[in-house]
Amino acid sequence: MIPQQPVYLEDKVDEIRQSGRLDYRSQALPTWCPGCGYYSVTEGLANALNDLQIEKENTVVVSGIGCASRFPFFMDTYGFHTLHGRALPVATGIKVANEKLTVVAIGGDGDGFAIGGGHIPHAARRNVDITYILFDNGIYGLTKGQVSPTSAIGFKTSTSPFENRDAPLNPLLMLLSYGASWVGQTYAGWPHHLAGLVQQALEHPGFSYLHVLSPCVTFDKTDRTYQNLDLTVRELDSDHDSSDLALAMQAASDTRSPALGLYYTSQRETLGQALDQVALRAGAGG
Repeated sequence: MIPQQPVYLEDKVDEIRQSGRLDYRSQALPTWCPGCGYYSVTEGLANALNDLQIEKENTVVVSGIGCASRFPFFMDTYGFHTLHGRALPVATGIKVANEKLTVVAIGGDGDGFAIGGGHIPHAARRNVDITYILFDNGIYGLTKGQVSPTSAIGFKTSTSPFENRDAPLNPLLMLLSYGASWVGQTYAGWPHHLAGLVQQALEHPGFSYLHVLSPCVTFDKTDRTYQNLDLTVRELDSDHDSSDLALAMQAASDTRSPALGLYYTSQRETLGQALDQVALRAGAGG
């Protein structure tokens, strides 16, 4: 067997530039820790926007607080860096104000399921036509490694020195039960898979939720590492029916071997369409 020749980045520069992917990246270089899974998400979103030919001036990236909050600075689109846990209300307001915009909300497990947890069910049930990409590393990374709503039982952190005893939330089950019309899961260690699901989420007319398993390489050396996830993640069964909510919830219940792919999708009225109907009825005098 003839060994393959290594491919060096400098040999791919022209190809990358010609692809148009860099057009969606700002001049600011990401400041996450080396090896952080958030780099994969940055590339995945840039690739998806480029492949779908969504204009930069019609794209808005909204973030809250946490490591993920820096995301808008690294994209050459419009961006809002909002308050802790408030990315979804702001993203909803932007979409309602201008239906033509592609709105992407970004957050982490702390921002989304701790202080921001009360906003997710309402964005989902209203079927706001936005995409919510959540990076789940099971820890508070920006504030130096405290236990988060998705931290595993037995996890030692600065706020759980005698091991975490709180059962972690199951974000996929929560989103499915809240009525999200598109729910998927991917892994930062599978960048091509990630980029493909980001594109599907952007194309979906309604509230799309993409859960990204993303290791914290600085503060988690024991639980959700690349080494552990590489051994446990798998693709959803090839015969998985993404129109079956009960089947999706059953798949989401298996947290020991996280499945990657599109769990559930459905078509129903979006918030924008509902508001259009309200306006028509109001204009017609009820």
